Amino acid sequence: MLGAGVIGAAWAAFFALAGRHVRVADPAPDAQQRIDAMLARARPAMQALGMLAAQPTLPRLVTGIEEAVQGACAIQEALPEQLELKRAAYRAVEAAAPSEALLMSSSSGLMPTLLQQGLAHPERLLIAHPCNPAYLMPLVELVGGQATSAEAMDRAEAFYRALGKQTVRLQREATGHLVNRLQAALWREAVHLVAEGYATVADVDRAVTEGLGARWTVCGPHAIFHLSGGSQGMAAFLERLGPAVESWWADLGQPTLDAGTRAKLIAQMQDAAQGRSTEAMAQERDAHMLRVMRLLRDAPPPV
Repeated sequence: MLGAGVIGAAWAAFFALAGRHVRVADPAPDAQQRIDAMLARARPAMQALGMLAAQPTLPRLVTGIEEAVQGACAIQEALPEQLELKRAAYRAVEAAAPSEALLMSSSSGLMPTLLQQGLAHPERLLIAHPCNPAYLMPLVELVGGQATSAEAMDRAEAFYRALGKQTVRLQREATGHLVNRLQAALWREAVHLVAEGYATVADVDRAVTEGLGARWTVCGPHAIFHLSGGSQGMAAFLERLGPAVESWWADLGQPTLDAGTRAKLIAQMQDAAQGRSTEAMAQERDAHMLRVMRLLRDAPPPV
């Protein structure tokens, strides 16, 4: 494990509590504290979901990449989103790790082909980007670069699925991959609506959690519109509402995160938080998501 930030510590907690032996490379003085805090948060969630191993382990913190990757079969990188920093780390990995070890980046937006440049074994590098928090959310999106081998993609998919994760594969690489492109598209319009005074941050978020998001737990955006077409499905929906949707697309905003917009978002988010810290809000998020995931897990299969 390379990095023990928000994503790296969550990955380390997940892998260890799932019973894997984990070494974490992070020289920051508070790295162990962050890992311990994430373990404390992840353990009850994974236990409630039945994902806690019979013999969970504890991540071992090391300061050097070489020590972390020696003898490793799978290497999860979760360093800051800086291309040259990641490339330098990969050079250190190649000097110390077995040549067959998978190298999987948690990058939220960089394309894997850019990350592969200069590697002696670029065929083993791919994007394996989790949804946050990695110990709780089931999805990992897999993206191969121009040099990524089919074998590496298959091995990575088998690796995560053996740990209880769900995976999606992109057929082509794109900046931001799949999840973040969808998320960014919605947030762009959410920012526009707030910046132009159509709605507050609190009401925009409520429109998602009480409206769109409630359906999205069981139906994706295509399935929702397919069902809106009645017995004829997507064909009827496109016939009846396709032109209207195109008019909505044409009217969507193109906001920028300038100083005024940032100030409005920050102030309204502080109001919406109602004095709760981000730590308290994260714990609340986890608790609600855990209930949703357990309900969906225990629901009977669709007829």
